[in-house]
Amino acid sequence: MGALRNAPRCSSMKKEPATLKQLFDMDAKLHAISSSTLLLPSSETETDQLISMISYCTYVFTFTDPLESPLQHELKRHKLLHILSAVRSPKEGLLNNDRFLSSLVAMLAVNLFRSIPPPVNPCFPPDTLDEESPAIAFTPSWPHLHIVYDILATLVSSADAEVLQSQINQCFLSSLISLFHSEDLRERDRLKNVYHQMYSKLTSNRAFMRKSMKNVFLQFVCDAERHCGIGELLEIWGSIINGFTVPLKEEHKQFLVNVLLPLHKHKAMTAYHQQLSYCISQFLQKGAELTGVVVRRILRYWPVTNCHKELVLISEIEELVLSVELEQLDEVAVSLCSQIAKCLNSTNSQVAEKALYLWNNEQFVKMAMQSKEGVFPAVVESLENNINYHWNKSVQDLTISVKKMIEELEPRLYTKCLLDLKHQKSISTQEEKKRKERWERLELAATNNHLFLQPNCASSASH
Repeated sequence: MGALRNAPRCSSMKKEPATLKQLFDMDAKLHAISSSTLLLPSSETETDQLISMISYCTYVFTFTDPLESPLQHELKRHKLLHILSAVRSPKEGLLNNDRFLSSLVAMLAVNLFRSIPPPVNPCFPPDTLDEESPAIAFTPSWPHLHIVYDILATLVSSADAEVLQSQINQCFLSSLISLFHSEDLRERDRLKNVYHQMYSKLTSNRAFMRKSMKNVFLQFVCDAERHCGIGELLEIWGSIINGFTVPLKEEHKQFLVNVLLPLHKHKAMTAYHQQLSYCISQFLQKGAELTGVVVRRILRYWPVTNCHKELVLISEIEELVLSVELEQLDEVAVSLCSQIAKCLNSTNSQVAEKALYLWNNEQFVKMAMQSKEGVFPAVVESLENNINYHWNKSVQDLTISVKKMIEELEPRLYTKCLLDLKHQKSISTQEEKKRKERWERLELAATNNHLFLQPNCASSASH
């Protein structure tokens, strides 16, 4: 952002590291400048003083330029704090003053809306890293930026809705949502709270705000490698969904099917899965008839080689089964248990154990028993394969425990499925034997045909 006419000037000389005496001198200068700039002549009104401070604060420091003065950084910070104090405890009529509010919103826009630098580590979602990880980028200008966010949050909570709507337009809201790309966890947390406050206050812009967030999700699912703020946006949506009326509108159901559920297929899903799972559980509380749609979509997006993602989805299935009535799961019980049966045979021991522990869930077992005729064949086959062939001893021991439990529940059906499995293996063995015999006959015929044609080839060569 360009500097204003009265913007602070930066020294053209590169500064050496400050000594202790220089720091004391700098502090004394700061107090002198603060007293002379924060307290304007008495002829000016308090509003004019605040507008003058706001004008000063439209100059943006990068905090990375060595020519920038720490004294100027601190002076702007003091002015921002003074503005924040004025907004928190406004004089009568201050938050209805159009000149003050337009200047304030313009200053907020200048400081907040900036180009987000490319990610420091684009290979990993930042949400999966610790805050102390060096791979996470922190915004250099945060000493000023966090006060600017505080001013915006205070303005949104204190000002009347009509006044706020006259100052904050859709362009401002669009620019605000683009800041969710920031890698700084602190900024995204402040941004999440402010954006949710705005959604609550700006009722006439709610449809636009929902559409903007939907567009972020759709772009992320379709062609984005990563987006740092998906988790925070889903947290906002969790609160929005909680406020939906029953029965759900068709628009909201379409959002679940076309926007939320496809988020399961992205490779970075584990970074925001907790928030996504909460949103879906909120939907199912509002409309349990959507359970079948949700389960089928999750199974459609089930990973083939991503073991971490499989663990997360098994946990989501377990929570889903606990949160709905068994009648809602009748139509998907067979396909759901078939997928879990495949997970039992996973070569990844963690996935196999997670799927086996699912059978300790009483609600899940009840669901399986309701459709036992369709569920048991796949489950019995997976259990027997684990006992006979799985490489991990603990997985084999867990499998034996699950087998005993299922046999006690339905001994006849388990025995029948076991006999059917042996019969199928016998048929498969016979088919394999016949296939080998056919190949052997073909190879023998080819060899004989080659020997039969060889003399003719030789006689042709002699002519």
